[in-house]
Amino acid sequence: MDYPKELVEHVRQRSTGMQLEGFVAGQGPLFPKLMIVGEAPGRNEITTHIPFSGQAGVELMKCLALAGLTREDVYITSAVRSRPFSIKERLNKRTGLLETSTPNRTPSKKEVLAHAPILDYEIFQVAPTLIATVGNIGLQRLLGSGHLITDEHGKLLVGPIQKLDAKETGYQWTSQNYQVIPLFHPAAVFYNRKLEPVIQKDWQQVGQLLNN
Repeated sequence: MDYPKELVEHVRQRSTGMQLEGFVAGQGPLFPKLMIVGEAPGRNEITTHIPFSGQAGVELMKCLALAGLTREDVYITSAVRSRPFSIKERLNKRTGLLETSTPNRTPSKKEVLAHAPILDYEIFQVAPTLIATVGNIGLQRLLGSGHLITDEHGKLLVGPIQKLDAKETGYQWTSQNYQVIPLFHPAAVFYNRKLEPVIQKDWQQVGQLLNN
């Protein structure tokens, strides 16, 4: 998506001082059947500028196929559009030297709030039929901190969602209702293979909802 330059600059200013890298735009058609809201780009996405690329992207394509969809059918974005990273130092046992790395990390609530204007803009412009949140960050961005993916995955939730308030310091509820289905992040199977049949069943449910 091509965002207004002033919107991107506004979010950049709101993110000043945060450990964030790069910027990856949301991708996909307007008025899709499905909008996917993840948490944030990783190192691979910052390089390719393609949301959900790499191993997580491969898993997402498998999930979309279960719902009868392809990448071209959906709009893909995230709660934060830049890569959150941490700074780690470790001793290289071979060289005896300290090495610094910057691994991916989960975005903070403050970082999600800083990027709220962009997600609000996307939802308004894209006008999806159904929003799938993958992981807790996207779910809680839209529906509040009391919601957990482990409790609500695969369930259709209908009602208002959170958007940035007038003071831009917190959230308020939209006057419009939206259809939201919480889902596990596709990459969750890398850490817990027992989730694979659960994830498959949830995405089949997405397909049934869209067909109905």
